[in-house]
Amino acid sequence: MCRLMPASLIAIALLASCGTPEYRAERSLCAAEWTEKIPPRYGQRIVERVKYIRIPTGGTVCHGKGDKVQCFPQYRTEDIPYTTLETYDVNKAERDVQIRACAVKACSVKFGNAECKAPMATQTGTKTPG
Repeated sequence: MCRLMPASLIAIALLASCGTPEYRAERSLCAAEWTEKIPPRYGQRIVERVKYIRIPTGGTVCHGKGDKVQCFPQYRTEDIPYTTLETYDVNKAERDVQIRACAVKACSVKFGNAECKAPMATQTGTKTPG
């Protein structure tokens, strides 16, 4: 089923799984803001896809141990190209750029870096007397 998903949805899923929890929180706030400013506008386009089918070859493969033998039919996989109509968000690329920029800016202000990584606590290394 994953190969049937548009590449953009897979990319979103991968990007959403990256970063610190703080970055994801900032990105989520920015996404809400920029989805209002640049709302989805849907269009349609013709795309080429491929579906895979298994075709029996007529042969069998048998495996046995002792007096038990199991036979299975052999298959070959064939790809069938087809054309389909896909609905997509025309504004997505522009909105995603703004969301990323917004998250980086918010992280830089709050954490001093673009990834929203909390600063490491420094150890002074001083010894207490006696």
